[in-house]
Amino acid sequence: MSKSKFTTVGRKFLMAFSGFFLMIFLLQHLTINLLSVINVDAFNEVSYFMGNNPVVQFALQPILIFAVFFHFIMGFVLEAKNRGARSINYAYNRPSENSSWVSRNMIYSGLVILAFLGLHFYDFWIPEIREKYIVGDSQIGKDFHHHLVEKFADPVRVILYIVSFVLLALHLLHGFQSSFQSVGVSKGKNNIKKFGNIFAITVPAGFVFIAIFHYLQH
Repeated sequence: MSKSKFTTVGRKFLMAFSGFFLMIFLLQHLTINLLSVINVDAFNEVSYFMGNNPVVQFALQPILIFAVFFHFIMGFVLEAKNRGARSINYAYNRPSENSSWVSRNMIYSGLVILAFLGLHFYDFWIPEIREKYIVGDSQIGKDFHHHLVEKFADPVRVILYIVSFVLLALHLLHGFQSSFQSVGVSKGKNNIKKFGNIFAITVPAGFVFIAIFHYLQH
C-alpha cells in the first residue's frame, strides 16, 4: 500500500471513530432531552448534574468539542481529496449513476449541521458558561426546563431545528454504514445497514418531536 493510500485509509478510520463517538453522544443527548417531555423534575436534575459534574465538564465536554471539530475538519480534507480524484476521472466514473445523492453531498449536509451546532451552542452552552464562570450565578434550583421551552417558543428557531435534523438524518443514512465500512467491518453488512437506517431516522425524529412538542405548548 502506498503512503498516500495508507494516509487516506488512516484518515477514514479516525473519522469513523469520531463519528461513532458523536453518534453515542446523540443518543445520550436525545435520552436526556426526552425527559423534558416525560418528567420535568428529572430533566432539571439530570441537566444540573451534566452541567456541574467535573468529569463531564472538564473531561468529557472537551473531548466532545474536539470530536466535533475533528470529524468535520477530517470530512473537509477527505472531500477535497475525493474531489481532486473525481476531477480526473469524472467522465468515466459517472458519479450520479454509481453513488447516491446523499453520499455525494455529505460535505453540504455537514456544513448545515455545523452551522446548527453553532446555533445550539449560542442557545444553551454559551449562556450556561457565562452564568457559571463569568457572572458566577449558582445553578442550584435553576429551571433548565423553562430555559429550553423558551427557546422553542420561536417558530423560526423550530423550523431551523427541523431542517437541521432532517439533514442530519440524511447525513447519518450514509455516514452510519460508511463508518463501519471504514473500520473494516463487513460481516452482517445488511443488518448494519438496517440498524443504521433505523438510527438515522428515529434519533433525528426524536429531536424534531421534542422541538415541535414544546412549541405547541405555548
